[in-house]
Amino acid sequence: MVDGVVIASGVLALLRMVVFGLTLGITLISFQAYRKRPSERLQAAFVGFAFISMGVAVSSVITQLSVSDTGEATRLFFQFAETIPFIIGFSMLYLSLYR
Repeated sequence: MVDGVVIASGVLALLRMVVFGLTLGITLISFQAYRKRPSERLQAAFVGFAFISMGVAVSSVITQLSVSDTGEATRLFFQFAETIPFIIGFSMLYLSLYR
């Protein structure tokens, strides 16, 4: 049973890296679009994707920390830190589509 958990943990880590790579790719594409045709909408989209990428990265780190022995207050602080980049990122995407 332990071998299955180790394999599942490895697959999960790989899938997290794929998600992070995809978010970085979208961020890069949105930055290139903004550089090619600067506008407020594309700038907001780029910033939104950048913050979402940051949220994905922080999420991965938080998951690793939650496995270790941290206090409840520390875990709660990191969960707040994980949520804020997503809120900013999706708000910026909303602005880019709303304008």
